[in-house]
Amino acid sequence: MSADANALTQPSAGSFFELVLLVAEAAVEPVSDALDALDALSVSVEDADALTPAEQALFGEPGMPPPKEGWNRSRVVALFSTEAAAREAADLLAPQDFFGDGQVLGVRAVAEQDWVRLTQSQFEPVEITPTFWIVPSWHEPPAAAQQVLRLDPGLAFGTGTHPTTRMCLRWTARHGAQGQRVLDYGCGSGILAMGAAKFGAREIVAVDIDPAAVESTRLNAENNHVQLQSGLPDLARGEFDLVLANILATPLKVLAPLLCAHVKAGGQLVLAGILARQADELIEAYAPWVQLSVSDEEDGWILMTARRA
Repeated sequence: MSADANALTQPSAGSFFELVLLVAEAAVEPVSDALDALDALSVSVEDADALTPAEQALFGEPGMPPPKEGWNRSRVVALFSTEAAAREAADLLAPQDFFGDGQVLGVRAVAEQDWVRLTQSQFEPVEITPTFWIVPSWHEPPAAAQQVLRLDPGLAFGTGTHPTTRMCLRWTARHGAQGQRVLDYGCGSGILAMGAAKFGAREIVAVDIDPAAVESTRLNAENNHVQLQSGLPDLARGEFDLVLANILATPLKVLAPLLCAHVKAGGQLVLAGILARQADELIEAYAPWVQLSVSDEEDGWILMTARRA
């Protein structure tokens, strides 16, 4: 066991301090739990061998738990509000049996930054089509933009940066929703619902199991002058001309009978959150009701669509 707290540069003045540890895979969970109990503001786990020949990839479906808690050599970084709290946590962890052969690599100050400006710099306008753009509030729309959704990053999924979101919005832009009744199931930020509004939907219902997403959708709709109903899933009643669901493959399979029941005869079903290798699973799950096919693909993700007979 090692506790070389001088391995990193000694901290200077700063608002926050990071405690950096090196632990084995088996120690990741107990160490993380202990740091949480010691009032760490956040805990992150990284591959200590990243960018070396020993780097390991942890494969798992996006949004689902990884197959392992950590890497063989995991770097655990805990954020504390004071240097004293970080060093006290190091002193308490080092003698614990579950820490094993772990090492305390040191404590370092987090440099002062303009976090708002830094966050904003990471989000640029997103092109859906040459004339349809998602634009954060601190940017001006591009000159070519004819349809614009104003959307800032928040707690709910959906800013237009992920391929699944872009494919859904592209589909709506190309096919339109003029005069249609539209359901956005698993609405997140409400971006797909608002996209349908921009292309002529007459009635829009956006639902999610997360109350924070419902509220995010409501606020984003207000900011974009979009009329819609947002709520928990029981708000979705009856049949719709267009049903949009950008979730993940596993819940999409479970929801197959429910989603298909909401699609009227002749209506369209648009599904995303699906990896290319999962296409056959979705086709099989939806076969009793509709014939799904792949209509778009981007960065290993696919968009699947069907028309209800």
